[in-house]
Amino acid sequence: MLASLGTMPELARQLSGLGGCTRPVRLDGHRTEHEVNPTTGEIGHVLHHLDSATLPAGQLLVRCNNRRATRCAACAETYRRDTYHLITAGLRGGKGTPEQVATHPRVFATFTAPGFGPVHNRPSSGRDCRCGVRHDQEDGALGTPLAPDTYDYEAAVLWNAHAGALWRRFSIYLRREVAKLAGLTQRAFREHARISFAKVAEYQKRGAVHFHAVIRLDGPEGGDTPPPAWATAELLTDAIRAAATAARVDGPVIDGRTHAFTFGRQLDVRPIRTADFDGDQELTERAVAAYIAKYATKGAETATGTLDRPLRFLAELAQVRISEHARRLIRTAWTLGARLELADLRLRAWAHMLGFRGHFSTKTRRYSTTLGALRDARAEWRRAQAAVITEDEPDTTLVLSHWVFAGTGLSAAEAWLAASLEPAPGTEGEPT
Repeated sequence: MLASLGTMPELARQLSGLGGCTRPVRLDGHRTEHEVNPTTGEIGHVLHHLDSATLPAGQLLVRCNNRRATRCAACAETYRRDTYHLITAGLRGGKGTPEQVATHPRVFATFTAPGFGPVHNRPSSGRDCRCGVRHDQEDGALGTPLAPDTYDYEAAVLWNAHAGALWRRFSIYLRREVAKLAGLTQRAFREHARISFAKVAEYQKRGAVHFHAVIRLDGPEGGDTPPPAWATAELLTDAIRAAATAARVDGPVIDGRTHAFTFGRQLDVRPIRTADFDGDQELTERAVAAYIAKYATKGAETATGTLDRPLRFLAELAQVRISEHARRLIRTAWTLGARLELADLRLRAWAHMLGFRGHFSTKTRRYSTTLGALRDARAEWRRAQAAVITEDEPDTTLVLSHWVFAGTGLSAAEAWLAASLEPAPGTEGEPT
């Protein structure tokens, strides 16, 4: 049909510009660029005009930019690569970050959740699980409770809901602990050093969030300034352990039970070296960046087997194929979400995330570049590649546009054609 109409080459060109995105946003509308007289401000003739109705797909197609690999593998891969470059820039410089950050003390830390009841696991010692079985690495029982009826689902959901607040409390305490170990007041610390970090959230198989973070000790102006002589990876490690132990967030009182949230006892802090792996004892910059980027595209659905989209009604649970453990976590979040005193946690809106509503990847302002800056640079590069510069092209133009949402996804014919195409170079993140 498409070939008989003569539209296949044009449609193929438009689809290749999606960079492999399978769930693009479809827009109806138009964009008009006018010449403007820089002296009088008078609007002149039309330079360029785009109408969605004239495009091969009948609409403007824009990448969905979803970070979840289960929703769009192509856009998630772009997000993973951007996260990798963001983390790497904070470790070795580049993307506007000075190269001297590679000489600053930095560590890779993992913060876990506390226990809510015994679960099926694979002990690192090689022993069998408490259930008496040596589980395979892909065993669906891993992370599920040994005794579901006594597992603390309420505390598990509330821990996820307060995990972001607990991290913020930790970051405040960390500055205090570094200042204390350096023999400085908190006010004086700001004049000598600054703590920069980038972190990502990961779900354990049991459905509890934990954090992986690169934490760096800089001079007072961030990566542009060298840290003081007393700043070492050992001091930073000691401060992290003290701050993680002290961090605590008071939670709600539910049916007479008072909740409070702290990190779990398992805390791993390892210095990051520039050398390659040496007997698995040293972490390289590349290994850390790749590890963090890997989890940037994964949500609760990957580790726990839950949903990758919000629920509108609890009855939808009966229609989806998820683990019983994930089902109970979601149901607990939904039930708690009905309580007025927990309205600020928005547990029903985030039930599919098992209560966690924070950003999966966050960083301090001075750590390195931003994901937005990386996307803008990529879009600018693509526009520069596509631009046709002429000597009489005016310097000042007026752009008028109007777009309305028309849907998402590809038609069956478009999906078939897109699957056979190679993405056009530099197409990540741009409308086509």
